[in-house]
Amino acid sequence: MNTLKIGWIGLGNMGKPMVKRLIDAGFSVSIFNRNKAKNTLAKEMGASVCNSASALATQCDIVFLMVSDDNATREIFEGTSGLFDAEMKGKIFINSSTVSPEISKEMAEKCLQKGACYLDAPVSGSVKQAEEASLVVMVGGDEKVFQQTKYIFEKLGQTILYIGNAGAGNALKLVVNTQLAIYAQGLAEAVAFAQKNKIDVQNLLMVLNNSSMANTFMKLKGNMILNNNYSPAFALKLIAKDLGLAKNLGLDFPLGNAAFETYKKANEKFLEEDMIAVIKEFR
Repeated sequence: MNTLKIGWIGLGNMGKPMVKRLIDAGFSVSIFNRNKAKNTLAKEMGASVCNSASALATQCDIVFLMVSDDNATREIFEGTSGLFDAEMKGKIFINSSTVSPEISKEMAEKCLQKGACYLDAPVSGSVKQAEEASLVVMVGGDEKVFQQTKYIFEKLGQTILYIGNAGAGNALKLVVNTQLAIYAQGLAEAVAFAQKNKIDVQNLLMVLNNSSMANTFMKLKGNMILNNNYSPAFALKLIAKDLGLAKNLGLDFPLGNAAFETYKKANEKFLEEDMIAVIKEFR
């Protein structure tokens, strides 16, 4: 058993398999969930449970966050019984959420003032990659702290990259997710176009998946379309949120702008479904 004590906040679709990988690697992991209904799951996974973010920070050396957005990040740090209510000196906080570079820069500075360190470390990949520890991890912050914690990231992903100062990991993640949204919309439009011309979608996907364009994302999302299964591996509301952050970061290109507008519209109706439910906008 590794003597390092790791805390984790956010036991959602990505948090669950990532925590399991850490437990399987021999780390002692404690959990804080804002949604108390997930505490039973945490215990079943072999993690201990804390009643507040501050209690978690008090007993752990490193605390990971995997939450939905900037507001959730701020609440966890600054809210009642939040991380900032704990003695933070010497602690390391790693935010693997997809949030804005601005919130990471702000929290990194506030952590530094309290004698702690903050890294932004968003990941690329979905639930399957999290289960297989084959995520791509993009890290921003103090490079010495990155080197100190890299061996932990290696339990979660197969490609670990130091990107630059605080917020740099977030910026790259927003670029990656913009490309993801463009790609998903392209696949959805291709399927809708094929159906408009009475082409069997299975034949379309057979061609695409055996062409130079073939990739894991196309196979997974193509199968979801074929099976009319839009259970969220990556919820549409989250990619819509990410595109909004990308716009704030300066996204202003034809395809990116088109994806932003399409997902903003789709988010009004299909927000809780998988991002590939964007195809419903074209039917």
